[in-house]
Amino acid sequence: MKIVWLTVACISLGACTHKVQVETKEPITININVKIDHEIRVKVDKELDDIFSDDSELF
Repeated sequence: MKIVWLTVACISLGACTHKVQVETKEPITININVKIDHEIRVKVDKELDDIFSDDSELF
């Protein structure tokens, strides 16, 4: 008889589950302010620099 009562108690306690629900009146907005800085470095060989320099009559 104790086993029956123990089984009933376990089943009834197992049936109790908690439900948590979060609701808002307004939609949730996420503002992300991201600043992206980039730097581009161009390395030119000395020979190419001489070719494209102002002293050159290439252009």
